[in-house]
Amino acid sequence: MNIELSTTIQSTVDSIAGRLLSAQAKKLRVASLSAECRNLNFDLAYRIQDEALSQRIERGEHIVGIKVQSGSSLTPLTGWLTDAMALRTRDHLPAELLVHPGVEPVIAFVMGRRLGGPGVTAAAALAAVGLVFAGLEITDSRYSDRRCAPADLVADNLSSSYYLTGPVGFDPAGLDLSQEEAGITVAAGDATVTRFDSVARSHPAEALAAAANCLARRGHAIESGWTVLVGTAPVPLPVGFPVTARFSSLGTVALAC
Repeated sequence: MNIELSTTIQSTVDSIAGRLLSAQAKKLRVASLSAECRNLNFDLAYRIQDEALSQRIERGEHIVGIKVQSGSSLTPLTGWLTDAMALRTRDHLPAELLVHPGVEPVIAFVMGRRLGGPGVTAAAALAAVGLVFAGLEITDSRYSDRRCAPADLVADNLSSSYYLTGPVGFDPAGLDLSQEEAGITVAAGDATVTRFDSVARSHPAEALAAAANCLARRGHAIESGWTVLVGTAPVPLPVGFPVTARFSSLGTVALAC
């Protein structure tokens, strides 16, 4: 399908958003949008992302937060979280809905009050946080080409699929999140893949603040009670094996696959 950017932009946005949601539901993979559209930029990609969210809300889902991912510039990429993505402790991952899943450890901020930009600082962002949890996020891209552009990722809601938070929340005032690390273990038969990495290149509150400022440019804010996931990068997830992430301060979170 050729993407024509003309007076029918909204129709195109609607069509692409529906196409990505259909691919997710049917476990299909589609070509990256940037391979078909030389003019795909972040503005158009976020319009597609927001339209897909609107379609999900129409079918009964509710916004519960956002995901934040470091981009190629100082501005982070953001995606939406809905209640349909949230897993509870002891839930099993619905692997039958995934094709090439990945998993990553995330810091989960649960907001104590509304955070709206512009001009949000890391200190102000952290002061708006109610509790901090260890978390895991499951990703699953809708694209057949894994070398897609950042704008492709934005249109696809940053490959977001499911997430899980740990059982214990911590007061952010008692944490040094600039030093937080997480080790993720995926048990696959006799093989265990372990990855230890810093959860964020800088203090995770910097990513939270940048996300609030980024959302403000699109007319949004991070609402009280929302969950904000700040992560690293996913590793492949062999479906059918348990996953455990151990954080240096936030405890342990495990997912039964």
